[in-house]
Amino acid sequence: MSTVHTATGSIDSSELGRTLIHEHVFVMGTEHQQNYGDWDEQARVADAVSRLDELKALGIDSIMDPTVLGLGRYVPRIQEIATQTDLTIVLATGLYTYNEIPFQFHYTGPGLLFDVPEPLTELFVKDLTQGIADTGVRAAFLKCAIEEQGLTPGVERVMRAVGQAHVQTGAPITVHTNPHTQSGLVVQRVLREEGVDLGKVVLGHCGDSTDLDYLTSLADAGSMLGMDRFGLDILLPFEERVSTVVELVRRGYADRIGLAHDASCFIDWFDAEAKEQAVPRWNYRHISEDVIPALLERGVSEADLETMLVTNPRRQFE
Repeated sequence: MSTVHTATGSIDSSELGRTLIHEHVFVMGTEHQQNYGDWDEQARVADAVSRLDELKALGIDSIMDPTVLGLGRYVPRIQEIATQTDLTIVLATGLYTYNEIPFQFHYTGPGLLFDVPEPLTELFVKDLTQGIADTGVRAAFLKCAIEEQGLTPGVERVMRAVGQAHVQTGAPITVHTNPHTQSGLVVQRVLREEGVDLGKVVLGHCGDSTDLDYLTSLADAGSMLGMDRFGLDILLPFEERVSTVVELVRRGYADRIGLAHDASCFIDWFDAEAKEQAVPRWNYRHISEDVIPALLERGVSEADLETMLVTNPRRQFE
């Protein structure tokens, strides 16, 4: 057992309970919302509390929220929500980019115009060990991304900074990957070069793939497979997502699987009505209401579910 930092303080890892490993509360462009959005703070907070309470009532105890710089993270809002719900919210630090580094870091770092040690690593370590800004909330895990663009200089710089912060703190890592380009293999190579324990790495969005050779190779190297986009049937249908998990469990990989939706209470990337029509099951309820029954019906045991929902997330922090 070990300590896990949450939006409302520290808990023992044994208190995480059933945990969805990749769920956002808000995903938004803050600057866009401030200039062009129709933002009602009280209404959005109340809606988030309601949705998280509903998830708690469905038997989920905690979510890992990988909303970092680049996705609109604003910790005071999450703190307010966390004090009003019994569901535990575990926050991340890191930077989300598919390509370039934001200008706040573009010119500053090793060998750059302002030649100093990597400020990203310093920032991530501070968030993990001292707290995010002046909120008093400490991040509990790290997050970065790699997409179709591949290992661009900016993506690599963030990934290596995340790896370095992991080595200094032991904090687990979640990486947004594109499984269709097999970028999980790139992630494992880069993080291994930085000295990362691959057993502390969740390779996000593996659930978008049915390529069992690729998925098992990642798991055999020690990483957890993020089967974490249930409800995004537009990217891979429900039946194929479920069947892939069932087959992985049958092959003995239950201890390398984490479950989630990659859903949110609010996301401004899409028109809300169009999103609801395109992916009506992309919400926090889907795993509890649809996925778990389907897995049980196809032979996944309650013990396997306990492994995927409780043991594996908890192990990330221990």
